[in-house]
Amino acid sequence: MIQRLQSVWLLLAAAAAFCSIKLSFYSGNLIKDNQPKAFVSLTAQSNLLLLILTAGVGIASLIAIFLYKNRKMQLRIVLITLLVSLLNLGLYFAETQKFVPGEGTYNLTAVFAIFIPILLFFAIRGIRRDEKLVKSLDRLR
Repeated sequence: MIQRLQSVWLLLAAAAAFCSIKLSFYSGNLIKDNQPKAFVSLTAQSNLLLLILTAGVGIASLIAIFLYKNRKMQLRIVLITLLVSLLNLGLYFAETQKFVPGEGTYNLTAVFAIFIPILLFFAIRGIRRDEKLVKSLDRLR
């Protein structure tokens, strides 16, 4: 049962989460207290909370792949992971507000962080589809 399509979505979500730890989300000039502005890249490693949430999303996605025998638990974990990834994305956007306005840009690698909730949504859809299939087969017995 590991070859199910939602396993692919979960694996891609985990890979995107782990890539977004190292790759930049936003780059621009940042002014800290009494220091000249410096060009900084925002990654998950820049903020401890972002790092914890991003690593948690990646690990939870990997764990959910192997819960294919318990679809209800898998669905719960993926739903929680989806909510955490949306919170993580919100934190990324909140961190970009700390940069000097007009002197920064979103990087192309920000796509990794944006794709995580989309991939998790596709995994949820696949898990629900499997659950419906199993319920319809139970009615036939």
